[in-house]
Amino acid sequence: MPRLETQQPAPDFSLLDQDGNTVSLKDFAGRKLIIFFYPAAMTPGCTKEACDFRDSLARLQGAGYEVVGISPDTPEKQKKFIEKESLTYPLLSDPDHAVMDAYGAWGEKSLYGKKVTGVIRSTVVVGEDGTVELGKYNIKATGHVASLSKALGLD
Repeated sequence: MPRLETQQPAPDFSLLDQDGNTVSLKDFAGRKLIIFFYPAAMTPGCTKEACDFRDSLARLQGAGYEVVGISPDTPEKQKKFIEKESLTYPLLSDPDHAVMDAYGAWGEKSLYGKKVTGVIRSTVVVGEDGTVELGKYNIKATGHVASLSKALGLD
């Protein structure tokens, strides 16, 4: 799956959030947006990453960034994840992985030494003008927000 490159337009999307509301890329027009793609709500690595974003949200928002998470989970499961972990940003449901495909976050990966098709843990930063500012793929859940903050010059 091709990965997004800096300065290319971010693919538009409209997905349901944890409350069943439609959230679109255009809802963030004029603002910077961090989109992180994760494999499954309530799994250890994804919980670590999601809580890391939660704990860093005030600092990220202070620097002008909004945050959304996207996984193939249903809105109902996303809502349970938010409630269980006290997450403070939207989680979007992409069950047919169309948005993940468009963002290069779905494809073949190695899992415990086996080739599988699924979510490639990725983060894409979209600028105020709707273009890609940064794309990070095959990232590790632990330490990801710190690495992202450094790449964005927030440290």
